[in-house]
Amino acid sequence: MGKTKFRMPTAYTILFLLIALVALSTWIIPAGSYRYEDGVPITGSYERVEQSPQGVGAVLQAAFSGFYDAVDVCIFIVMVGGFLGVVMKTGAVDAGVGAVIRALGGREKWLIPILMVFFGLGGTTYGMWEETMAFYPLLIPVFLAAGYDAVVGISVILLGAGAGVISSTVNPFATGIASGFAGVTLGDGIGLRVVQWVVFEGVAIWYVASYAAKVKKDPSRSVVGVGAGKLQVTADREIELTGRRKAILVVFGGVFLLMTYAVVPFDEMGLGLPTLGWWFPELSALFLVGGIIVGLIDRMKESEIAEVFVAGCADLLGVALIIGISRGITVIMNDGAVTDTILNWGEMALSGAGPVMFVVLVYLIYLPLSVLIPSSSGLATLSIPIVAPLGRFAGVGGDLVVTAFQSASGLVNIITPTAAVVMGALALGKVGYDQWFRFSWKLIVYFAALTVVFLAVGAVLGG
Repeated sequence: MGKTKFRMPTAYTILFLLIALVALSTWIIPAGSYRYEDGVPITGSYERVEQSPQGVGAVLQAAFSGFYDAVDVCIFIVMVGGFLGVVMKTGAVDAGVGAVIRALGGREKWLIPILMVFFGLGGTTYGMWEETMAFYPLLIPVFLAAGYDAVVGISVILLGAGAGVISSTVNPFATGIASGFAGVTLGDGIGLRVVQWVVFEGVAIWYVASYAAKVKKDPSRSVVGVGAGKLQVTADREIELTGRRKAILVVFGGVFLLMTYAVVPFDEMGLGLPTLGWWFPELSALFLVGGIIVGLIDRMKESEIAEVFVAGCADLLGVALIIGISRGITVIMNDGAVTDTILNWGEMALSGAGPVMFVVLVYLIYLPLSVLIPSSSGLATLSIPIVAPLGRFAGVGGDLVVTAFQSASGLVNIITPTAAVVMGALALGKVGYDQWFRFSWKLIVYFAALTVVFLAVGAVLGG
């Protein structure tokens, strides 16, 4: 009788196990709290509070509470699914992808650096992250049709944007919020972060392109198998690109372009372009209207548009559930009153360190904190008011503290199972978390080592 091969649990099981583990920690980690002023913790104000251990009931309810917290992004994902369901029904995407692959004629490899730079620019300027969820169903089929695997399609988006977020330059949601709490401007430290972005984006492109070339040459080297994934499109199954399908593709591309433009905070970035300030409610409406327009162009009946749209929503419901469940981890931590205790441990660990040691310790402390609190803006609000003042005693400027914070937060968010975008992207590509970890762990090590070098150089030059 053969040995039973271990199978990695599903994303749902992994997340529920993490929720249970965090709940268990609330029985062990002392409960505590800082005093807050206008929602910001005051340095040195931490004190113990009554223990609030989270039991079985809290674990079972955490996923639902997390879903309520993330209902805006969950509805957005479902609306994207409905929109894609209508578009895919028309055959326009199949026809368009086939035409692109034939036009490239073996030059598909250039899609990797071009698209990764595009997503990297979005990541470094305005923190493009949750918004990337809409691009996975669009681009994974392109790379599958080109002879790569689903990991390449996911990596182009996730690592492209992720390298940008790690080295955010003017990202108002991470750098901007953190800089405000650190008492520095958005421009302080931007030179170091620009160099960091160029290096990190270059390393990410090299890493993905090298893997893609290996898979193209020898499919057996894929961590998932070439063509693996629900969204496969084949270039050899030629579908005519009619005028009607071209019109649908114009609407299709227009929806994604409008989404990208609408979420960029041009005003906060000092640019003169009109800022729409859209977020998930407006974006959900955009994809709903886009789906209806596509259905009308394809001359679908009203009942058919509704039926296909709802079926498309159902296809991405599992992804929406994963995003909601992942929020349950933060719910358990806050209800168990252990978040501030963990922050206080970091505050004590940083006291008395020299400049280089201080900034490296800040980075190392932010790595586990980012696992527990995946929201960069939330983590900045909770921690920067505590950490930045300590940096002044160590001779480290607030801008370098901000760089350490965002580098750790961005790095963790491309690998941790508590990151909704990671788990959602893997679910869309039908890639297991163990497969993603096996593919990306070396790049994570490269990024971590490079970050330590950048921070040490920044501490020396700033001293």
